[in-house]
Amino acid sequence: METPQTIPTLSLKGRNALITGAGSGIGAATAELFLQAGANVALLDIDSERLIRTRKRIEADGGDVLTASVDIASPGDVETAFAQISSAWPRLDVVIANAGINGVWAPLEKISAEEWNRTMQVNLTGAFLTLQNALPLLRKGGGSVVLISSINGTRVFSNSGATAYACSKAALVALAKMAALELARDRIRVNVICPGSVETAIDQSTQSRSLGTVRQPVIFPSGEVPLTGGKPASPNQVAEAALFLASDLSSHITGTEIFVDGAQSLLKG
Repeated sequence: METPQTIPTLSLKGRNALITGAGSGIGAATAELFLQAGANVALLDIDSERLIRTRKRIEADGGDVLTASVDIASPGDVETAFAQISSAWPRLDVVIANAGINGVWAPLEKISAEEWNRTMQVNLTGAFLTLQNALPLLRKGGGSVVLISSINGTRVFSNSGATAYACSKAALVALAKMAALELARDRIRVNVICPGSVETAIDQSTQSRSLGTVRQPVIFPSGEVPLTGGKPASPNQVAEAALFLASDLSSHITGTEIFVDGAQSLLKG
C-alpha cells in the first residue's frame, strides 16, 4: 500500500523568520501573519518605537518574537543584529528583506550623489547585507528568501523622477535571480515580490523636487488600480504573497517575481 502523499500547507509552524522594515506597513503585516501561521519572528527596523508598537500588537498571537533596532544600510548594525539572532536561534528558515525608502524623487540633475547613494544603500545594499549575513543560518537546513521590490523599475517607468528608487528596486530582481541559482545547491530559494500602490507610510520618506519639469503629460484611464476600482492594496495582501513564498506550497519556485498590484503596472507601464 502506498504511503499517502503529504499535502503542503501555508503553515510555518516551528520555523524561524527574519523580517526587515518590520516596524510598520508590509513588514508589520508580514510579522503578524507569520506568527499566526506558527512561525517565530525576528523583527528589524531603524525605528525602535515602531518596533515596540509592532511587538506589543502581535505578541498576543504567541510564538517567539525578537527585535533589534538596525540601520539596514550599516554593515556593523546588521552584523550585530545577526549575532543576537544566532545566539537565540540555531537556524533561519525564512528571510523577508522588506526595509526600504522612497528617497528623493527629482530630475536627474537635481539628485545629489549623497541622495542617490542613500537610496541605493537602504534599498539594495540593505537587502544584500541581510541576505549575506543570513546565509550561515539559512544553510543549516535550507529556506526561503523574499526580496520586496516594486512595480517601479520592473514594469513601470512612467514615474519620472523616481530614478534612484526605480534603479534600486530593479537591481533587487537581478540580485534575486543571481542568488537563486547560486544558492539552489543549499536548498535556499530566493524570490521577489513587486507591489504596486500599498497603504503604507513609505510616502513619508519621499522628498520630491521639480517633478513637473520631467513628468510626461500622459492621461491614464480612471482608476489607478483596475482590480479594486482604484484602491491601493492593503499591507496584508502583500504579506499573503510573502507567506506563500515562505511556505512549502512554493517549494519549487525560485528566481521568480510575483506582482501584487491589481494590474496597476499593466495600466501604467
